[in-house]
Amino acid sequence: MGNAEKKIPIGLQLFSVREDCKKDLPGVLKQAAEMTYDGVEFAGYYDRGAEELRKMLDDNGLVCCGTHIRIDTLLGDAFHETVAFNKTLGNRFLIVPGLPEEYRSSLDAWKNTAGVFNELAEKAAAVDMRVGYHNHSHEFTLTDGQYPWDVFFSHAREDVVMQLDTGNARHAGAEVAPLIERYPGRATTVHLKEWSDTDEAAVVGEGKVPWQSIFHLCETVGGTEWYIVEQEVYAAEPMVTVRQCIENLRAMGK
Repeated sequence: MGNAEKKIPIGLQLFSVREDCKKDLPGVLKQAAEMTYDGVEFAGYYDRGAEELRKMLDDNGLVCCGTHIRIDTLLGDAFHETVAFNKTLGNRFLIVPGLPEEYRSSLDAWKNTAGVFNELAEKAAAVDMRVGYHNHSHEFTLTDGQYPWDVFFSHAREDVVMQLDTGNARHAGAEVAPLIERYPGRATTVHLKEWSDTDEAAVVGEGKVPWQSIFHLCETVGGTEWYIVEQEVYAAEPMVTVRQCIENLRAMGK
């Protein structure tokens, strides 16, 4: 099997269906598995312990492919508690999906933040874990002629996960494919989110993201281990939209 044919599993970011998770997390996980998702990424744990969550995952044949957590849960003594929780979940990817203002208020702040992530990545590597950062749109707003995204990742260790959110980047006007090429081997987990300038509720495969180019790069140079669906704007019930996303991806051969 050649590199271009690499089969990448598909996870669901549970933030997409957060209200459903609050009401019936076991039911959501069951439905996600029935939709053929291979795993889920958490963004909160709905007052459940790690062992309980792990049992729910195992019962449905799902893998934890990541968690979105605040930076402070990785600092100081909290780091060890976070690692222990995620070891129980079977999760290796500790992803920070946004930062307080002091971490991103200037290009120098972004450089310093990269230093923080470098220290965390070293600690995480010692326990077979990875830390990473997930973009929104402000990382692609030019600041003194540079994108904060580039400042951060040009100063970050190569094992800091570049969790590229395709829709968020495109919403800011950034072309996604060159970002994967610019940082080979670092797009370890990628958020598949659609973007359209005519339909903000477009689901994956029904907007203007050049999916085949992105898939090709992820599967050849990106080092991608997981595709993760995230939907944040809905034309139908959230569970219906995430089903549409996975069905479209399967139709595209993923």
